[in-house]
Amino acid sequence: MAFGVTRDKPVENDRTERRIVKAVTTETVVALVIVGVLFALFAWKMGLAFMFKTMMATAHDLILNTVLFLMAVIILAGAFTSFISEFGIVSIANRALSPLMKPLFGLPGATSVGVVATYLSDNPAIMPLASDKGFLKYFKKWQVTTLVNLGTVFGMGLIVTTFMLAQSSANQPLGRAVLLGNVGAILGGIVSVRLMGHFGKKRYGVKEDVLTEEEEGYDILHYREVRKGNVAQRALQSLLDGGAHGVQTGLDIMPGIVIICTLVMMLAYGAKDGVYTGAAYEGVAFFPWIGDKLSFLIEPLFGFSNPQAIAFPVTSLGSVGAALAMVPKFLETGIIGANEICVFTAIGICMAGFLSTHVGMMDGIKERDLTSVAILTHLAGSLSAGVFGHALFQLFG
Repeated sequence: MAFGVTRDKPVENDRTERRIVKAVTTETVVALVIVGVLFALFAWKMGLAFMFKTMMATAHDLILNTVLFLMAVIILAGAFTSFISEFGIVSIANRALSPLMKPLFGLPGATSVGVVATYLSDNPAIMPLASDKGFLKYFKKWQVTTLVNLGTVFGMGLIVTTFMLAQSSANQPLGRAVLLGNVGAILGGIVSVRLMGHFGKKRYGVKEDVLTEEEEGYDILHYREVRKGNVAQRALQSLLDGGAHGVQTGLDIMPGIVIICTLVMMLAYGAKDGVYTGAAYEGVAFFPWIGDKLSFLIEPLFGFSNPQAIAFPVTSLGSVGAALAMVPKFLETGIIGANEICVFTAIGICMAGFLSTHVGMMDGIKERDLTSVAILTHLAGSLSAGVFGHALFQLFG
């Protein structure tokens, strides 16, 4: 009897099927070179000890101050969406807002609940929609692939808007610029979601429903499933079930956030006060360097009068909160004005630090294979939001 791996039987895990390949291939060498270059770059710039110290400190801080915060958002959003699904409120939202959501985003009116939830909180608040039958019965399979992009379009919207409004002064009122920035974010979001929908259709086609009457055994559009018990028991159970699912979703997105965002942050920031100490969020400042090289292209598109303003969209890729922290100093030193506030608002809302959450969120909706497509389409939408913001300010600012 021979011992070893049976080659005609794939090794499976909970996500996808594995396959057997040669131990060493071309991709092995390429992966080794990429890893070696990255480590050499960080170690040469930061020092080997500080590189590892910063890496661990950043990952730890992300778990405490980003992952747990996002988990709290998802738990509350999950409880809310489960409750309104239990009592049929989703059906009303679907009917009332379909005339708006379908022409703009090509999505059912029920997604408006996710729009509101993410605008008031953060990107992952869209996640409960991807697993609740009360929502999914209105969706085609291709539409589910767009939910992460849609949630990111509106994520952090209220926080960005109120922060930008708070920067207004008697000499420089910014209300109109911030409002136009919100419109720019929506227009950029349409680009992002529509592009992602194109690839979703290529994967699943346009007709396949997530849930069908044949599978469920009843008319899913005119009837709904409810829990057993009286109204109070159903309300409490729906809240707890939704919150419990939020905990699991938060755990699912944790690896993607910690791994990807640690790398992004270390590429985005440099040494504090020019000296490396091993503190969290130090790095090699690669993104600002790239932004400076591309300023000849970015400045005309966004209308920036100073190349330093590029730091906002670059930083927003990983953390819009960190990007917002730059704004008061930029205003104080005259680096930016009302046009930049409009563009920053559009990009900040639409981008919302999506590189730090997109991987985990796509994994959470079981569409890991489309992660790279989702990232590229949302990057296109986010940059479009900035262009739209600049154009709107030129017209109406």
